[in-house]
Amino acid sequence: MIIVMKAGAGKKEKDEVLKRIRELGYTPHVIHGTTRDVIGAIGDERGKLVLQSIESMNGVESVVPILQPYKLASKEVMKDSSIIRISENLSIGGSKIVVMAGPCSVESEKQIIESAEAVKAAGADMLRGGAFKPRTSPYSFQGLEEDGLRLLAKAREITGLPFVTEVINPETADLVAEYADMLQIGARNSQNFALLKKVGQLRKPVLLKRGMAMTIQELLMSAEYILAEGNQSVILCERGIRTFETATRNTLDLSAIPALRSKTHLPIVIDPSHGTGNHHYVGPMSLAAVAAGADGLIIEVHPDPEHASSDGPQSLKPAKFAELMNKMRRVAEAVDKTI
Repeated sequence: MIIVMKAGAGKKEKDEVLKRIRELGYTPHVIHGTTRDVIGAIGDERGKLVLQSIESMNGVESVVPILQPYKLASKEVMKDSSIIRISENLSIGGSKIVVMAGPCSVESEKQIIESAEAVKAAGADMLRGGAFKPRTSPYSFQGLEEDGLRLLAKAREITGLPFVTEVINPETADLVAEYADMLQIGARNSQNFALLKKVGQLRKPVLLKRGMAMTIQELLMSAEYILAEGNQSVILCERGIRTFETATRNTLDLSAIPALRSKTHLPIVIDPSHGTGNHHYVGPMSLAAVAAGADGLIIEVHPDPEHASSDGPQSLKPAKFAELMNKMRRVAEAVDKTI
């Protein structure tokens, strides 16, 4: 259920509603709107009729049932699209398309700083890079771990770019959150509910990638795990799903953008690098994602992809990335957005 407060309702009235929700055995989640607040009451749906009594309280406009199984992620809770603040000068959502770029893995100080400087020069808003790397093979490069986090922090200090990096288990989540501006949940962990709950308890924005065999509803249910723990700063990421097709690494489902837009208020980011697995296809799919209405893109860029420790074949060289940024700006303008 959601409790819609009246425009201008005061703190005392809102506190009384929050108190009553807790007394009834539900957990309240406040969502701040431009003109009024909405309070989600999350708990056992079998007793939801008792929540209707809140409608008579001072400051309450209405009590509305949420029909979707995902509650806090639903547009029923918030009609307007969320804008998620990443840093003092950067938010995801709204008219600006945020571009995150950098190598798949942090390999050395020289590599990550060179990458950060290159993507910044091309106009990227954030740096991406993996310090902890879950890999299909146990013999593949697993990342530099905390040393990698330190190098990402150094690249941020030099360039001013906030960075996003992956969290792979609950045990290292606090450590990663100490360094990162945004936490990434990768496709392999998108239904690791213990990890989702953990990042939900942290007060850092979360980039949640769609699992390789996930439906749209399952992605939203994973987002719900994070939101239900109190972290409202969730960004969804389409990174390709596994189909019968072998011409690309995955099948990049750009129809997920309008499908998600019709169901959720959460921002939507596209990963054309993992979605295709081939640097030749990254540019066209990036342009298509901008045209389809993405709020952001996360693109792999490496100064020497031929010798990358991971995902070299899908990484753009800095010059190609700069060229793509210029093309994306023209497409963004056509759909009334900016890059």
